[in-house]
Amino acid sequence: MLWMAATGALFTVLNATMKQLSHELDPWLVGFLRYLFGSLVMLAPALRLGVRALWPKAPRLQVLRGLFHTGGMLLWFAALPLVTITELTAIGFSGPLFICLGAVLFLNERMTGARWAAVLVGFVGVTLVLKPWEGPGFAGISLGMLLMLASAPVFAGSFLVAKVLTRHERSDVMVLWQHLLVSLLLAPFALVLWVSPSAGQWVLLVICGFLGASGHYCMTRAFRVADISAVQSVKFLELIWAAILGFFMFGTIPVGWTVAGGVVILVSTLWLARSEARRA
Repeated sequence: MLWMAATGALFTVLNATMKQLSHELDPWLVGFLRYLFGSLVMLAPALRLGVRALWPKAPRLQVLRGLFHTGGMLLWFAALPLVTITELTAIGFSGPLFICLGAVLFLNERMTGARWAAVLVGFVGVTLVLKPWEGPGFAGISLGMLLMLASAPVFAGSFLVAKVLTRHERSDVMVLWQHLLVSLLLAPFALVLWVSPSAGQWVLLVICGFLGASGHYCMTRAFRVADISAVQSVKFLELIWAAILGFFMFGTIPVGWTVAGGVVILVSTLWLARSEARRA
């Protein structure tokens, strides 16, 4: 649970930084450089056991995960300039539903009542924050929202393969090969749309590489020690991290339904953590 909570905090900062960069540089260029720098970040810890240890034990699964993740990134980056941070975070919360369904269908994980309840209650908390009853209905759904929503089941495929990979690979090797393969597959798009970043943008891109690699490492450690379905409700804590980040970066103070939704999300996550602790 703690590994997944750390993942959410790192990805929240990462998403905010990458959204800013996507308004200044082509999103696919940003994605390529983020994963390239992430590869360099993971290379040093992965090398501690020697060059031979870097070769994956399940290369086909590594390639499959790379294809899934690249497909999700292409959709995600195409949507990034078209959605707000709130929409980006909230639509991403559809991911746990796809992952839990995939865990049951493909990994034979047992979805307990507590797990389903925590995911669904967390989703209710997100709904309270978004207040869809105040919006214009389906007419308000933009192309960016549809692209972001389409990326969710593709990313779910990547994370399900990652869970299987934890049976064969070290966490650092998994993250290294994920970043290498995604950066390789994104390279043609980045080269066609290449624009030299400024000095400040290079710094932010390096930071994105560190945040992304660290977030995926924490996620991999979470998948290694627990069922993938068991840790999904923790993803909803990202809404709380986003609110904290918004306060420190932009001075925005959550009120009303945002606070209510945050409390529901926190309660559902703590409830699941207690339930899983009892089962352990």
